[in-house]
Amino acid sequence: MVSAPAALPPLRDVIALFDLQAKKALGQHFLTDANLLAKVVRAAGSLDGMLVVEVGPGPGGLSRAILESPARALVAIEMDARCVPALQNLQDVYGPRFTLQQGDALKQPLASIGEGPRAVVANLPYNVGTQLVVNWLQEVAQHGRAALQHFTVMLQKEVAERMVAKVGDAAYGRLSVLLQQFTDAEMMFDVPPGAFSPPPKVVSSVLHARVLERPREDVPLKALEQVVAAAFNHRRKMLRQSLKSLEVDAVGWCERAGIDPTLRAENCTLAMFADLVRAREALR
Repeated sequence: MVSAPAALPPLRDVIALFDLQAKKALGQHFLTDANLLAKVVRAAGSLDGMLVVEVGPGPGGLSRAILESPARALVAIEMDARCVPALQNLQDVYGPRFTLQQGDALKQPLASIGEGPRAVVANLPYNVGTQLVVNWLQEVAQHGRAALQHFTVMLQKEVAERMVAKVGDAAYGRLSVLLQQFTDAEMMFDVPPGAFSPPPKVVSSVLHARVLERPREDVPLKALEQVVAAAFNHRRKMLRQSLKSLEVDAVGWCERAGIDPTLRAENCTLAMFADLVRAREALR
């Protein structure tokens, strides 16, 4: 087989040939720097034997870097029909190791894609990145690591900071708690706007998250989400006020959970939110 670098045209030529001007409505910002793309793949750790899922491959820059890794196969999900012919050359070079699915990744459960073990490596569209991560966590809650082993994604830096924030941090919130429940997550490195075409108005960050063997707290995800959402919807209010939206005696609830009702959501750990979930069930 002809080596991939010799067989594939430069990314900028692909973008020009197929007139792939990034669409703001799709949250597209393309990366073409081969060294940076390889760095993203390295941040994912070992992909040996993994089925990698990529969301929004665009012209295929990150796809190429993934396919040059020891990954078993790559399934790329692309919503933009313009990119389909541009990605055909990857199919020509890599054969069955590369599969392109045209569609909406928000409607595509990971567990339905090929055979595990699975990992996600993607430069996520800005407008759906958060919801995609939440969807994956919901799948992990249902299927565990059988759905997903780890994910490495590029997001707006502000969003990535919210995902890894700790108690007391200004960015600490609902996303922080959900990521802590199911993963060990860390920010790997920042990517400046100038690395993209077109340059976004914000700095991006690469985040790597390893799915835990089991959730940190033994509570249902739906119940945890309800409590955390209520608490952070009024993050500046004390729990005795913010939890009233769930139509309970918030003070009695907190006391049963052993939590000071004058605390604010930003001062509550994952374990404390889990205690609230358990106490709510006991009150019922």
